[in-house]
Amino acid sequence: MPDPAARDAAEEASAFSHPAVPPDATAAYGDHPDQVVDLYAPRTGEGRVPLVVVLHGGAWRAPYDRLHISPFADFLARRGFAVASVEYRRGPGLPHQGGAAPVAGRWPETFDDVAAALDALPELAAAHLPQADPHRMVLTGHSAGGQLALWAAARHVLPAGSPWRLPAPPALRGVVALAPIGHFDRARELDVCGGAVTQLLGGEQAYEERAAATDPARLLPTGIATALVQGRADLTVPAEVADAFVEAAAKAGETVGLTLLEDVGHFPLIDPAADACAVVAEELAQLAF
Repeated sequence: MPDPAARDAAEEASAFSHPAVPPDATAAYGDHPDQVVDLYAPRTGEGRVPLVVVLHGGAWRAPYDRLHISPFADFLARRGFAVASVEYRRGPGLPHQGGAAPVAGRWPETFDDVAAALDALPELAAAHLPQADPHRMVLTGHSAGGQLALWAAARHVLPAGSPWRLPAPPALRGVVALAPIGHFDRARELDVCGGAVTQLLGGEQAYEERAAATDPARLLPTGIATALVQGRADLTVPAEVADAFVEAAAKAGETVGLTLLEDVGHFPLIDPAADACAVVAEELAQLAF
């Protein structure tokens, strides 16, 4: 049996080995340099096609931007989707006090940006990606981006008074979250990404109040079709986090699909060279087409 750490390192190296793929267009949804969306036109077929909105991962930390997921966005475009890859403000580049990794997330800017991007997307797609059908929109996100995708689909159930709350469910066909950090308490118990969840919410003192409006596991049921894809061998966001989200959904009376991939870690889900990536595309197609 291969060493789990060695396999994880090889999978990460493969996912990051692909050169960045430039988009067909980039559109701004705000004034900050990170408030942009990269748009990829479908490479096959004619007419209007479903729009997949991609939210990249990277523990909400500054070093990880949308470039690393551009090969995945291009992969989906080659599968016949229109794709919008969202950038958003992440934590500053400085290390967290007492740690080596940069701070995770900016409060509240990370959530401000995702909400603003999703609200702006129909207009941006109409202007820059006419092949996209906004009435067949599916959200996907990897790791921290999976949390943001689940959260964006739950804005209509946010606590009253939240600036991100929508008056009605978003017009989505569904969400496919890839190894998402979808259950904050379980992620904290497992110290996922070196305390990134606590940093995202601004520290221990603010955690409980802010988690009520940001933890996908506390924003159930949503009434939005939701599926998770998770590698059983994931060392970055262990499968226990996905299990906890699915269990929370069941307790709330909602069924969430969970596809567990044997001998697959964290990064093959967004690696065009991996079989797991084709599984993700099929999950998206089942919701979108």
